[in-house]
Amino acid sequence: MRITRVLSTALLLAGLAATPAMADSSPSASPSDDSSAPTQAGTSFRTATELDQGQQATASGSTGDYLYWSFAADAGQRPTVKATVKLPDTHAGQTWQLDVYDGLRRRQACQYGAATRTAAQDATSLDLACTLRTVRAWSETWANDPLPGTYYVRLTVVDLQSSDLGQPVSTEVRVDSKDIGGSAAVDGSLAQPLTPGIAAKSASDDDSSSSTSAALSSIEPDGGWSSGWWSDRWVWTAVGGVLAALAGIGGYALSRGSGRPRRVPPPGM
Repeated sequence: MRITRVLSTALLLAGLAATPAMADSSPSASPSDDSSAPTQAGTSFRTATELDQGQQATASGSTGDYLYWSFAADAGQRPTVKATVKLPDTHAGQTWQLDVYDGLRRRQACQYGAATRTAAQDATSLDLACTLRTVRAWSETWANDPLPGTYYVRLTVVDLQSSDLGQPVSTEVRVDSKDIGGSAAVDGSLAQPLTPGIAAKSASDDDSSSSTSAALSSIEPDGGWSSGWWSDRWVWTAVGGVLAALAGIGGYALSRGSGRPRRVPPPGM
């Protein structure tokens, strides 16, 4: 009975600890008001249109244009970028590509997803997707790991015939993230998220002399940037310590027995 009570207590504690960890695995993007979603795209990194996660941005352009959006991704998130290109009624075969860059403008590899696809002549639309690696709170300077900060989405055609150049197209882009939790946590954090200047603004002082400075991106995740030190690894570490203590108590109770066996004469007999 004592062993049964010990095992029941251990299972109960493990179930309580698993509750916050399971909550971390749910999608982090909350539904956004589509009325505030962007309806145009930038034409360069500096003019990229800011996009919140969970929003579906739309933009019109021409084949051959470079379309740019930017969004914020925090540590522990695994962003997925999806894009839909609505093609003209008449066109030849053409290949579109979806690229994602971090705040240092380093191209990030897709963990999975079709980031480059070719549309047939009779295709009316084309779907692209790119799921990045989990964003890390800290990384070595020589590594190309995704870090917290601003990310850029670039959508463009990379192969088409000259007769299709300049034809009108419409696009839809959406970014969602999944919270991975403590399994992707690392010991360390950035001093500041990677949010480089995205535009230039002019400021005038009292002497009427103007100066130009870079404006930092104002986009950030809901609730602000994480501190980088908390993860559900702390919970599992505490649970591991409790289970180890219970296992020690159970082993001691099992090996101790019920006292002196019967039919054994006392010492000195």
